[in-house]
Amino acid sequence: MPELSHRRRMLVLAICCMSLLIVSLDNTVLNVALPSMQKELHASTAGLQWTIDAYTLVLASLLMLAGSTADRIGRKRVFMAGLVVFTIGSALCSVAPDLEMLVAFRMVQAVGGSMLNPVAMSIITNTFTDPRERARAIGAWGAVVGISMAAGPLVGGLLVESVGWRSIFWLNLPVGLAALLLTLRYIPESRAPKARRPDPLGQVMVIALFGCLTYAIIEAPSAGFTAVLPFAVVALGALAGLLRYEPRRDEPLIDLRFFRSAPFSGATVIAVSSFAALGGFLFLSTLYLQNVRGLDALHAGLWMLPMAVPTFLCAPLSGRLVGSRGPRLPLLIAGVAMTTSGLLFAAFDAEASDVTLLLGYVLFGVGFGFVNAPITNTAVSGMPRSQAGVAAAIASTSRQLGQTLGVAVVGAVLAAGVSVSSYRDTFVSAALPGWWILAGCGLVVLVLGAATTGTWARRTAERTAERLEATDVRDAASVSA
Repeated sequence: MPELSHRRRMLVLAICCMSLLIVSLDNTVLNVALPSMQKELHASTAGLQWTIDAYTLVLASLLMLAGSTADRIGRKRVFMAGLVVFTIGSALCSVAPDLEMLVAFRMVQAVGGSMLNPVAMSIITNTFTDPRERARAIGAWGAVVGISMAAGPLVGGLLVESVGWRSIFWLNLPVGLAALLLTLRYIPESRAPKARRPDPLGQVMVIALFGCLTYAIIEAPSAGFTAVLPFAVVALGALAGLLRYEPRRDEPLIDLRFFRSAPFSGATVIAVSSFAALGGFLFLSTLYLQNVRGLDALHAGLWMLPMAVPTFLCAPLSGRLVGSRGPRLPLLIAGVAMTTSGLLFAAFDAEASDVTLLLGYVLFGVGFGFVNAPITNTAVSGMPRSQAGVAAAIASTSRQLGQTLGVAVVGAVLAAGVSVSSYRDTFVSAALPGWWILAGCGLVVLVLGAATTGTWARRTAERTAERLEATDVRDAASVSA
């Protein structure tokens, strides 16, 4: 890809951020609308989980395929296709007649979404080649998540109260169309020097692993352990198959060599943990504010601002810290803040007063604001540019898988403890194990943030990058020969 002017690079960044905005906004707006959807569509707790997890599950399953496909056939081409499919899926969601069709149309959305975020991150990585400039660009990218978290609950609450929950999907239509037209005009085409071959068997095993694991977790409280056991067995078999099959391929869907880098492995687990905490936090908070406290969607959205605003403010600061001092400090701040937030709810009954509830939301927002930039930067910065799409896709997959598992696990714990007949009275006690899980996720961020950002970890990253570069050189030589 030719070197672009500073102004053009900023424009490319803005267009890529638009894609992240509609994907992130879609999730935050949807959380505020859950109680309204529950009433109109007569959905159970498991049904609400599926409206979120059907999207994140398909997204997680297809992100790596989208990243490698974009590297092979062209990032701009795949990015534009994603915008088209996502926008069409949003339109279909707005007219879904029942819960089953809504879940199906959310899956259509996710097919488009899988072609947006990892491909956009790959475009950014190949556009901003200077490490510090790239770290700042990734910080701006992370700030968009904060914008969506700040604007989503308010905009969603206003739309749900004034028009209805279906209108939340209308937001994606003009933004998606504008991003499509701007992409066509301003983003240059780019692809990896050597095309990666498809890995259909690996893709099937990834879908089986994520799908069966999520189904087993969500349905276990209502269907029972015996009913979901076959799905758990299939998930375990798919995982074993991936670990055995992928290393034998020359061009695997999941390049397990990446995980020889301690920073990359740490960033992957941190992404799963932090986004599991986000998914569970939003799910519990939304249901608590509206179904227990009795707030309407707009006022529930206002209550989410103390979490959203710190995320928005801390994300660019985190990007600058990563660029100037590395990922350790932002990860330590994130781990401490998220763990403390979870403990406030789990051990100190933060819901008991407005002050502690507010403090818990602020701390989580600070933690989540600091965690995103070091995850992304660590995932892509140590890898050869030719592997940027795959590396970015693994990082994005980790996020979506984490959010899927967060909603599935926390929702399953809640469903197992809450009583339908006395929902308000039993909700807080039923949510308690979920808050302990979220505190544990924050602790994982803290421990791995300290363990995978030191001198030893950097050496493993350097050795991994050298091996990957050497392999790329050998492959290029064989192709030219």
